[in-house]
Amino acid sequence: MLFGIAVVPIISFVGAAMDYTRANTARSSMQAALDSTALMLGKDLTDGTISTSQITEKAQAYFTALYHNSDAKNVTISATYTANSGNGSTILVKGAGNVNTDFMRIVGFPTLDFGTNSTSAWGNVRMRVALALDVTGSMQNDGKMPAMQTAAKELVDQLSKLAKNPGDIYISIVPFAKDVNLGTSYKDETWIDWDVWTDQNPTWGTCSQAGKTTKSSCLSAGKVWTPDKTKWTGCVTDRTQDYDTKNTAPSSTNAPTMVVAEEYVTKKWDGTINEQYCKSSNSPYMPPIMPLSYNWNALKDLIGNLQPTGNTNQGIGMAWAWLTLGVGVPPFNAPAKDTANYTYKDAIILLSDGLNTQNRFTSNTSQIDARQKILCENAKAAEIAVYTVQVNTGGDAESTVLKQCASDANKFYHIKEAGQTASVFKSIGQSLAKLRVAK
Repeated sequence: MLFGIAVVPIISFVGAAMDYTRANTARSSMQAALDSTALMLGKDLTDGTISTSQITEKAQAYFTALYHNSDAKNVTISATYTANSGNGSTILVKGAGNVNTDFMRIVGFPTLDFGTNSTSAWGNVRMRVALALDVTGSMQNDGKMPAMQTAAKELVDQLSKLAKNPGDIYISIVPFAKDVNLGTSYKDETWIDWDVWTDQNPTWGTCSQAGKTTKSSCLSAGKVWTPDKTKWTGCVTDRTQDYDTKNTAPSSTNAPTMVVAEEYVTKKWDGTINEQYCKSSNSPYMPPIMPLSYNWNALKDLIGNLQPTGNTNQGIGMAWAWLTLGVGVPPFNAPAKDTANYTYKDAIILLSDGLNTQNRFTSNTSQIDARQKILCENAKAAEIAVYTVQVNTGGDAESTVLKQCASDANKFYHIKEAGQTASVFKSIGQSLAKLRVAK
């Protein structure tokens, strides 16, 4: 008798546990589907694929494709969008349903209800992207230069769509060959080192003693040589080691950190200057670096003005790309970050078509690569996301240093046709868009 009396609640408890397990499984599956739905909606809104009026429809489509629990009945979902009010935009996706019970219906519970929700937040992540673009002489071959220009302009358009407010996205552009062009507006800054430049051009200046017309004769007489800075065209070379691998602010009080002026030239047989690569009246011409900007048209105009010239020094492109991201770091003094309201993610995209051939110190490729590897490791340690692209139309070996520079294997792209550049940059843009989704 006792067993007969006890067996009913025992069976009821076991049955209830089974019903609850089925309901919990349905809920867990719904949570996973809602999480994916919310993230995909956030990405779609971030990159402009959908508008806010399409959220509910798109949420239903994503969820339906993801949720396949056969026990769940009467499933409903809703999606609520909240615009950016300083701390990011959000989408709240809620789901609900029930499970028909097998055992609990005996005690008056024919169904078990369940529900859950997921939130996707974005827009509180601001992004700063530096493009280090190879403009060396070999870029004139196989359509590489126009392909890069088209791809880079399309990337600017792609990233600009991620910005809902001014300052959400900044982009800088660093054209590089052996040197980069800083622009002549900085000629009177105290953090520029003129020693290399005056050694290259020993008559471009004046001596504190009359009759001394060269730097060497002036210094030998114990006098002061003053460079004629008006002749400088804006070229700078690698900073003194180890500051060639860091983004330390240049300062006249710490000489090795200073920016080293150079006259990047080709010369005629008699030693006179043939071409000055940073001189705007010359063709080919390497334009000055454009600091972080959200003037999308100006960025694309600069890209359109790039011309192939000179030897390859990927390290200087990478170094100056990092310097453009430095908050308060001369010469560009990137805008301050509002870390109270936003999260910031910085990235560098380094594109080159060849192997390193020359920097300030050497023409030995392995030595240049070694400096670049240190530089890239330092940038990654500073939480810079590094994407590298090798445009290899000439049968070169895969660039070990570019592969090492990338933040991970998925951020290194080895392409063998110029026409692939556009798809690679689009892929990078999509990767950057994902970084804008916070959760």
